[in-house]
Amino acid sequence: SNSSAESLDRLYPTVGSTKPPRKRTTSQCKSEPPLLRTSKRTIYTAGRPPWYNEHGTQSKEAFVIGLGGGSASGKTTVATMIIEALDVPWVVLLSMDSFYKVLTKQQQEQAASNDFNFDHPDAFDFDLIIATLKKLKQGKSVKIPIYDFTTHSRKKEWKTLYGANVIIFEGIMAFADKELLKLLDLKIFVDTDSDIRLVRRLRRDISERGRDIEGVIKQYNKFVKPAFDQYIQPTMRLADIVVPRGSGNTVAIDLIVQHVHSQLEEVRAARAALASAHQCHPLPQTLSVLKSTPQVRGMHTIIRNKETSRDEFIFYSKRLMRLLIEHALSLLPFQSCTVQTPQGHDYEGRTYSGKQITGVSILRAGETMEPALRAVCKDVRIGTILIQTNCNTGEPELHYLRLPKDISEDHVILMDCTVSTGAAAMMAVRVLLDHDVPEDKIFLLSLLMAEMGVHSVAYAFPRVKIITTAVDKKVNDLFRIIPGIGNFGDRYFGTDAPPDWSDDEDALST
Repeated sequence: SNSSAESLDRLYPTVGSTKPPRKRTTSQCKSEPPLLRTSKRTIYTAGRPPWYNEHGTQSKEAFVIGLGGGSASGKTTVATMIIEALDVPWVVLLSMDSFYKVLTKQQQEQAASNDFNFDHPDAFDFDLIIATLKKLKQGKSVKIPIYDFTTHSRKKEWKTLYGANVIIFEGIMAFADKELLKLLDLKIFVDTDSDIRLVRRLRRDISERGRDIEGVIKQYNKFVKPAFDQYIQPTMRLADIVVPRGSGNTVAIDLIVQHVHSQLEEVRAARAALASAHQCHPLPQTLSVLKSTPQVRGMHTIIRNKETSRDEFIFYSKRLMRLLIEHALSLLPFQSCTVQTPQGHDYEGRTYSGKQITGVSILRAGETMEPALRAVCKDVRIGTILIQTNCNTGEPELHYLRLPKDISEDHVILMDCTVSTGAAAMMAVRVLLDHDVPEDKIFLLSLLMAEMGVHSVAYAFPRVKIITTAVDKKVNDLFRIIPGIGNFGDRYFGTDAPPDWSDDEDALST
């Protein structure tokens, strides 16, 4: 039909065309699920790499793997095996099934009677897929629709995904669009026998999607098999790697993993370069340090002393936090205003010219600064971000966030008690930017910072205001601040942190 011909023309290149050279790039919330548990380890699929260039974007684009193949060929299983074998902390799995188009009422009725073709290219929103993948590849957050296969409709809520080292995009039409192909750095076709795919589809659609066996077979013979022959199988020739037998082909999967690892090597070098960037330069103008009066110096002496009791540590830490918050508020924008005193005279004063102030604490230590903020800002809104470090990789991981609505219109006080490398602070800033908070409206507050952390944050986000009570010059080989303050969270809460995580800026921070 003409419709089929037009769809084919839009899709993959003609058989006789010369395959253009593929440009390979290298890379440096809530997702469902936010993490992937395997027999060996846990891989986080919510979060983002913390390393950025001077423009606040990822220094390298993510490496995108496209996984194509017929329905029930085992694409998701292969993707999971690749993720587990890659052993990188930042992976996003994006399924094409999330991007089915919204059906009309007539199409809904056809779907209910198994008469709608979900295996045709026209069933997918390719424009949304391409726009989403482009943003993810650039390290930006995206909203992903959630599709309900029982009702054949999109749910009201959407899920949020963030950038990653590696993005795996899987779907039956993964190679069926010219623009989409340009975004894929490695194309893998999972080739599984048709009988096996039919059995798997029967089992899945009956047990998971509430279909009856007659309807599944009818749909398979009428739509699934013809679509595979016409649209899916011909794209096998576009693949860089064909994986026969799907998840049973461990040799092919090992080859894929080795190739991706070679592409990611440059990221480690880029991260090291950023961590050391500008370290010999003067401290940035965006940094504001509380004046080191004898009183401030005296409080630092107390909280830095390893012999200080927990009660005294808490008391003097709170005093410093109050001074730090007051100092930060003095840097907010104010405008002139006139009020009348009780004596009937005018007073030329100043008033805050912004809309609202919101505090965001980086858990766990950052929340200790919330009482000081509440004490001086009436009705202040509070958000939280949970970032912990994977000691195996040395990188922070975003586990949870809760931010107030309309935060994009506020000045945001981002709170963490110590900042060493700046990794978690940069991740938290990136999350705020993803929620449309202007960079120049973000105030990063910390009781103690290392020069490395100050430079790294200022290098990545030159308009973020950095405010602290003291800056220490050095960090040791474990990236602990020297002379430092110790593990702030443990000293404040009276706990001993487990060896595999940290509450502060990272496990290497204090």
